[in-house]
Amino acid sequence: MRRRSTALITAILASLSLGASYAQATGGPPPGHDVLEQRGVVRSGSRPIAAAEVTLLRAGDHAGAGATPLARTRSDAHGRFNLAYRVPRDPDAVLYLTADTGPSRTPGRHRHGHRVRPVRLVAMLGQGKPPGKVVLNERTTVAAGFAMAQFTSGGEVAGRKPGLQNAAAISQNLADITDGAVARTLATAPNGDQTSTLRAFNTLADIVSGCTAGQTCDPLFHLARRPGATAPRETFQSVADIARAPGNHVAELFALAAGRDTYQPLLAEAPDAWTLALRYVGNGHELDGPGNVAFDAEGTAWIGNNYVYNADPLQSVCGSRLLSRLTPSGHDVPGSPYQGGGLYGVGYGITLDPKGHVWAGNFGFQGRGCPNDASRLYRSVSEFTPDGRPLSPPSGWRKGDILQPQGVVSDRKGTIWVANCGGRSVTRIPHGNPDRARNIAPGGNSMIKPFSVAVDTRGRAWVTGNGSNDVTLLSPQGTPLRTVTGGGIKRPMGIASDSLGNVWVSNGGAVVAPCEGTTPAMVAEAIKDIVTRDVDASVTMIRPDGSTPAKPFVNDGLFLPWGIAVDGDDNVWVANFGGHRLANLCGARTSACPPGLHTGDPISPAATGYTSDGLERNTGIQIDPSGNVWLANNWRNIPVQTNPGGHEMVVFVGLAAPVRTPLLGTPRHL
Repeated sequence: MRRRSTALITAILASLSLGASYAQATGGPPPGHDVLEQRGVVRSGSRPIAAAEVTLLRAGDHAGAGATPLARTRSDAHGRFNLAYRVPRDPDAVLYLTADTGPSRTPGRHRHGHRVRPVRLVAMLGQGKPPGKVVLNERTTVAAGFAMAQFTSGGEVAGRKPGLQNAAAISQNLADITDGAVARTLATAPNGDQTSTLRAFNTLADIVSGCTAGQTCDPLFHLARRPGATAPRETFQSVADIARAPGNHVAELFALAAGRDTYQPLLAEAPDAWTLALRYVGNGHELDGPGNVAFDAEGTAWIGNNYVYNADPLQSVCGSRLLSRLTPSGHDVPGSPYQGGGLYGVGYGITLDPKGHVWAGNFGFQGRGCPNDASRLYRSVSEFTPDGRPLSPPSGWRKGDILQPQGVVSDRKGTIWVANCGGRSVTRIPHGNPDRARNIAPGGNSMIKPFSVAVDTRGRAWVTGNGSNDVTLLSPQGTPLRTVTGGGIKRPMGIASDSLGNVWVSNGGAVVAPCEGTTPAMVAEAIKDIVTRDVDASVTMIRPDGSTPAKPFVNDGLFLPWGIAVDGDDNVWVANFGGHRLANLCGARTSACPPGLHTGDPISPAATGYTSDGLERNTGIQIDPSGNVWLANNWRNIPVQTNPGGHEMVVFVGLAAPVRTPLLGTPRHL
């Protein structure tokens, strides 16, 4: 007991000494009030790391702010350490631990006063009171590096709310900082041995362990270097750089793990790219045919479902009456899922308006033998408050001749646009007032099977016509302005806008929009000829004036492209209904792309995209405030038509530039 008390007193004195230095630099006392003790161990696998310089830091609150050290000490011969620190008053403060070890690699000192060392192990503590004991090892470092990839520069963490806070929580879906083991979310179904993510995660940890052992630091730093960036100087930044450029030097990095088995199980061969994709299922019995996702201001995910949950694909299912809402780390928000407001068989359409209200399009998906007359149910949209209370009546909002709605979006003024896939029209709901809803039908041969809507920088609405090989442009007031047919537009599906005024269209190349019927069998009939082959898959960019490049953008990462999204750097992401892959294209702002790439070039591996065996048949795709890419596993790989729905959202961790949410019109960097 005396030994522990002495260690604690020493740690407190060290902390207060650091606080005095802070006061001298800022002219005031260090922030916070309560003094807490943080205990922990620094390890590589089961081997303790002695004499590591352990620092507790508060992450910066915006990019470039840098992190603030709160306390520092060294690990003992058993790798153990004690720190005492004053708790920041800000409840949003994100704390993390670093352990630096190995010989000094460069002359001079780090800006916090200690020399740069090649091994930096990290554990994200996040917000609130941290656990009593923490382990720092290669697993916690890989978890932190991937989750915080978009917020890490020069080995330090900084970023804006809520992306920073959410990312810290997500890191604990990968590694358990209390013991350094694999976190429960990653270790168990529907992850665990059901996908390759666990093996990829352990292999990355083994790659880092080679540097921890003093054997592979130089090749690791060389191979982890992102194109156009300086090479990292320590392991944590190396992991973050790998996460941001996962297709770079894949095989060579894999070779660094050869002969190492610190962590098990491992990949047997190099992957297509170093991505980590997690499956989320909420409460485990709510997602069935998730169609799309939208994020609120705090980064929680709102998801519509095609069908009532049933794990048995042979059981016929009716339309779902649930609106799911998941935390940024994939758990049900307390009180969710929500019901009421006319919800029934939501498809691709879900959005949030400036008030935080959630709008969902009731397409009316259902199987045979259901007691409901779908023809009365697929003529509405539903509206919910930010806390999940329905505002629409039991029959939904029905004005404006809504018919089998698919895409639903809000602009920055709160006007809701609804693509009526069964009605050759769009319903415009000015400022979210359902009593003012009106139907817009350009007529002629345009806007047949309207599927998706995007709002550009001028507030204009662009609508894909899946049955007419065109995109229709409407004024902010709904007046038809032009029809775009060039640039390889063919059976277009998803559409998304960028911050430069362009819109991006995914071309499925075949009639795949489910507008003819509402039963799973009827939907399957509409797409049965193309689910097993790629048909003219491409992406088209439409400029603000309606012109397009002569040819669409193509690569083998595209396979029945469906949903499309633009991130905070204006790069383009495409969900595919086939191929188990995610495609990433260089956007119109080429300065944000890897050097040498042009608009439309693939950033993801051109031959495969970012593949994952956690993916099934994907429809919706969106980017959250932490830079995670969310995809909806809408259909099973081999769908049985009585209940074809998939049961997961798949989240690629730390892969994209964060987006400020809710998404109102064009994306804005967080």
